[in-house]
Amino acid sequence: MKLAFIGLGVMGYPMAGHLKKAGHDVVVYNRNAAKAKQWQEEYGGTTAATPAEAAAKSEVVLCCVGRDADLREVTLGPQGAFGTMAKGTLFVDHTTASASIARELAEEAGKRGFDFVDAPVSGGQAGAVNGKLGIMCGGTEAAYAKAEPVISIYARVAKRIGGPGAGQLTKMVNQICIAGIVQGMAEGFSLARAAGLDIEALVEVISKGAAQSWQMENRVKTMNAGEYNHGFAVEWMRKDLGICLDEARKSGASLPMTAMVDQFYAEVENLGGKRWDTSSLFVRQEAARKGGK
Repeated sequence: MKLAFIGLGVMGYPMAGHLKKAGHDVVVYNRNAAKAKQWQEEYGGTTAATPAEAAAKSEVVLCCVGRDADLREVTLGPQGAFGTMAKGTLFVDHTTASASIARELAEEAGKRGFDFVDAPVSGGQAGAVNGKLGIMCGGTEAAYAKAEPVISIYARVAKRIGGPGAGQLTKMVNQICIAGIVQGMAEGFSLARAAGLDIEALVEVISKGAAQSWQMENRVKTMNAGEYNHGFAVEWMRKDLGICLDEARKSGASLPMTAMVDQFYAEVENLGGKRWDTSSLFVRQEAARKGGK
């Protein structure tokens, strides 16, 4: 298939690579053209100067950018992909964005005669590199049916949850759950340190019971070692939690834990941890513990 991929960040770069390695004809666009050239040198394929150029002859356009404003620019901006997409094609958005912009773009795509699927991902950079992402999708059944064979190339699991915006709402739930788990680990391991327990021995036991989680399996050793450059950055988690809290205000949902952890992440940023991974809540917890002595 003729595919376009817009946005070659830590997630999009390997995702686009999987598509090329699977034998598809892939054209890429990135705001930093040097990154697109680097991708081309590594995987082959072609580069485009604008999202519009990338989308012009593509059957499926995929996208993974930063925020709602970035997404609106690469779709509806003066050089946006929506301006050149042909009728009957498909736009798949992997950005973690608001449900409102997903619904807006799905409606606009429908007016222009092509399909839209919001498809945020979970699994981090390692999941993107290894082609084992969890992909939560919103859109019509027909649109998802067209998207699934393409996105399955880098998915461990992909599923349509509901109509437009449902993928983004599911990602919000995902981020809320992660925030609670990581804060629980930070508090638990801070207590363990205060009590002089061997954290590795402790985890060997509790990770085989009800406390087990992906975060515990993948982040305890680095947390214990004080290494925080292995995953999703605090500044991006705060962006995601902001989306969650904004949606809660609109829907009337109560998210007290999410609001609290968002503020804890703000404290981590003040400690210099804007680019640390999300497990760095442990730094804040330990600082609070030591400061309270």
